[in-house]
Amino acid sequence: MADDDANAAPAIHDNRASGSSGGGDGDGDGVTQYYELRGGGSYLAIEATPGMRPIILYAGPDLPGASAAELALLATRQHAPGSAAVPLRGSLLNEIGTGISGPSGLAGHRGGQDWAIDLRITAVTALSEFAVAIHCEDTNTGIRAVHNFTIHAVTGLLAANTVIENTHDADFDLDWCAALCLPFDPRLSRFLSFTGRWSGEFHIEEVPAFQGSIVRENKSGRTSHNVFPGGILASSETNETSGPAAAFHLAWSGNHRLRIDRHQDGRGFVQMGEMGFPGEIRLGKGETYQTPDFLVAWSQDGFNGAAHAFHDYLRGNVMEPRSLSKPRPVHYNTWEAVYFFHDEGTLIELAEAAAAVGAERYVLDDGWFGGRRHDGAGLGDWWVSEDIYPSGLHKLARRIKDLGMEFGLWFEPEMVNPDSDLYRAHPDWVLEAKGVEAVPFRGQLTLDLTKREVSDYLFEKISALVAEYGIAYIKWDMNRDTHHPASNSDGRGGGDGCTPVNVPRRKPGQAVMHFQTQAVYRLLDRLRKAHPELEIESCSSGGGRADFGILRHTDRIWTSDNNDARQRQAIMRGASHFFPLRVLGNHVGPKTCHITGRKFSMAFRVASAVLGHMGMELDLRAEKPQDLETLKAGIALHKKHRTLIHEGRFWRLDSEAHTNIIGCVADDRSEALFSYAKLDTELATLPRRIHFAGLDPAAHYRIKMVWPAHNPSISTPSIVDAANLQGDGAEGGAVFSGAALMGHGIQPPLTFPDTCLFYHLQSAG
Repeated sequence: MADDDANAAPAIHDNRASGSSGGGDGDGDGVTQYYELRGGGSYLAIEATPGMRPIILYAGPDLPGASAAELALLATRQHAPGSAAVPLRGSLLNEIGTGISGPSGLAGHRGGQDWAIDLRITAVTALSEFAVAIHCEDTNTGIRAVHNFTIHAVTGLLAANTVIENTHDADFDLDWCAALCLPFDPRLSRFLSFTGRWSGEFHIEEVPAFQGSIVRENKSGRTSHNVFPGGILASSETNETSGPAAAFHLAWSGNHRLRIDRHQDGRGFVQMGEMGFPGEIRLGKGETYQTPDFLVAWSQDGFNGAAHAFHDYLRGNVMEPRSLSKPRPVHYNTWEAVYFFHDEGTLIELAEAAAAVGAERYVLDDGWFGGRRHDGAGLGDWWVSEDIYPSGLHKLARRIKDLGMEFGLWFEPEMVNPDSDLYRAHPDWVLEAKGVEAVPFRGQLTLDLTKREVSDYLFEKISALVAEYGIAYIKWDMNRDTHHPASNSDGRGGGDGCTPVNVPRRKPGQAVMHFQTQAVYRLLDRLRKAHPELEIESCSSGGGRADFGILRHTDRIWTSDNNDARQRQAIMRGASHFFPLRVLGNHVGPKTCHITGRKFSMAFRVASAVLGHMGMELDLRAEKPQDLETLKAGIALHKKHRTLIHEGRFWRLDSEAHTNIIGCVADDRSEALFSYAKLDTELATLPRRIHFAGLDPAAHYRIKMVWPAHNPSISTPSIVDAANLQGDGAEGGAVFSGAALMGHGIQPPLTFPDTCLFYHLQSAG
């Protein structure tokens, strides 16, 4: 998991010291052992003495010159009246047996017994310069654990997980296991969570300084719209570009729990993990359970610093090279142009119009298969509808490729409509709790992918279509929550013919969302292995399954079904706290938004889609010729700066409620592209100056306004005229120092709402 970095200091240290380190609560031999990981500006110090409980002494931004031993001494705690006779220091999971206050990160039992778990260290293994594994066991309860830690050498991001093993002859019910109980700096008093709904994802909900607990739980069977598996802790003064922050995320696409606890004794812990249904994880002797990875990034440079670590980690350590090695193609998606009303001639006409404005990939959305004439029928019948396409998709596919575009196709493999040939033949292929009434949801049910025959059916049908039509891209949708994920079969959840060893078994009627999520991952991997050039988008009613777990198996996120250009500004800004622009689908919608009913100019619609993985989702035949020319120009602008947008450093600038200022800066700081969107009117007479970020203060930059094509100012003369910002040629624009552009800022022109400006900055020597 770690990268080589010639500039990174050796990261792991085993320091031994005699005597106690801040108070003991277990047996030891008097020699305290410490382990330290350093990399990418982060520092993790762990006390890990055999026979004792492992303790995180520090996790956060690097403390150059500091040692674990001195941190242990500095944190010496003492007996307080009315409390335990010795200071309780907890453990990596604060198990019940440690006696520490607050909720445990590990809960389970064996028939009502063996629940007071107290894990003690048996060994510590240095896995690499930047990784360590701490082995623990509680012989009394028959539980072993391995705690794995990796500090990413370049980004400083921490990846942690825990493996639990049952060593007893009797089964053990694992009710809850966090990846880690992570202590955090008590000065991080604010909590920013990411919430929303369908068509309104990634909105920030802030909780100010608090005492007690914050709990966010999701049992929808997917990452969810309203409970994103992550958040940010920050100080009262932290903003986008300055101040301390700690961002964290669970790399998992199923059910999860996040809780933050501030204890009465001043300590605080964050724990995240998969949330199971009752009895879902039952371990037989020798069987193991591994938590998803818990990812943490620390920053002293505000929210942007934490986001940069996540962006770099995703590109360098999570995603496969298939989508990183070529420019991200501009999409055309048919959904909002035709919905279910497929007609071959119309679709070819749309393909020709899309190619004319610059599309590079054409995605045929829902409605092409089985009896799918509306959203209540046909799911599961993955064959081309003879009623609509009597000769198959060959003519459409050929025309798309002749126009120089890739061909993409929509699927919703995990779901089935009761009104389908598949369900009529195999009603036992769905997840359901016997005797429990299914919750109506979009007229569909969830298929049981943990069954080998179900997974094989889906793989064979999809793979055959990919091969027959030369499909380069799949839009993989998932449009319902899974409320009662019980399977009527037994096994280990291979779901694809493989039978993993040492993993939990299951029985008929048992909840299997854990296995279902893993089965989805395996099916995606089977398809990508069978078709090495195939790219897959994760769509779940928009952004309902956006996480680093799914991005290990896919290449793009459909950020939202909402193509309202004004709301997209907020949605993309929120998502950028964890995801880079290259994976965030961002489309130009129709003039009248189909979700909000608002109308926007083409110039604003285009500008709101440039920063992201750009695409279109509108009926091009309904657009005016001049608007099509504007669309074509906007796509050309995106393509011209696509490398900068997708490979540069992304910055969010502190913006007032009625503006959104974001941009990308090249790694060598020689070039930048910033977007200034005015979303509403303001009280001030003139807008506040733009203070750019990420530039070289010692360099000089020629700045031009490259969008829109006309002068957007509602009165003249303005700075657009004074600084010749729309001037042509090498002498167009004006030259300013990076220090002035960041420290003093530039005055934007006074414009109407729903106007978006792009500033291009190029090093002038």
